[in-house]
Amino acid sequence: MLEEEVLAEFRASKALLEGHFLLSSGRHSAHYLQCARVLMNPDRAARLAVAIAAKLPHDIRKQIDKVVSPAMGGVIIGQEMGRALQVDAMFVERPTGTFELRRGFALEPGDKVLMVEDVVTTGLSSREAIKAIEEAGGKVIAAVSLVDRSAGSVDLGVPFFPLVALNFPTYAPDELPPELAARPAVKPGSRAQA
Repeated sequence: MLEEEVLAEFRASKALLEGHFLLSSGRHSAHYLQCARVLMNPDRAARLAVAIAAKLPHDIRKQIDKVVSPAMGGVIIGQEMGRALQVDAMFVERPTGTFELRRGFALEPGDKVLMVEDVVTTGLSSREAIKAIEEAGGKVIAAVSLVDRSAGSVDLGVPFFPLVALNFPTYAPDELPPELAARPAVKPGSRAQA
């Protein structure tokens, strides 16, 4: 899938939003990709997962034992990646602020894991999820996402294969351009802001 085809999927589902958004990273942006909307259609979610799977190098793809994604944003695309790769999919969540496997999910020691995200901006949640997976006995051999908002600058410590890398500008609170500062910020993500 080409970048324009991916963005067309976001536009078709009204998942590419414009305004003033406070991202979970604490940075501000005039654009927000609401992956929950693009994934709400099962056929579209399956198409996107197959496209991500196609980007994985064959030598990595054939090693994957399990897919693990961080809740909430990664749950749907993680499930679809499990289906596309024909492996079990599970998720980590933060009941007390730190990612952990729950709900009877478990990894066998040495399971080779693909960590699946919806959007990566700074990589913080992804790195926290990778740490939790490794603490649970898994070995993260690669990570994927629908969107890399860092446009290729993020380092997750493992090979990273986003479906599309975008570079929508983001701003620190004290760097807002006047047109953004003039509008109230909306917090569209699922993670609570500090």
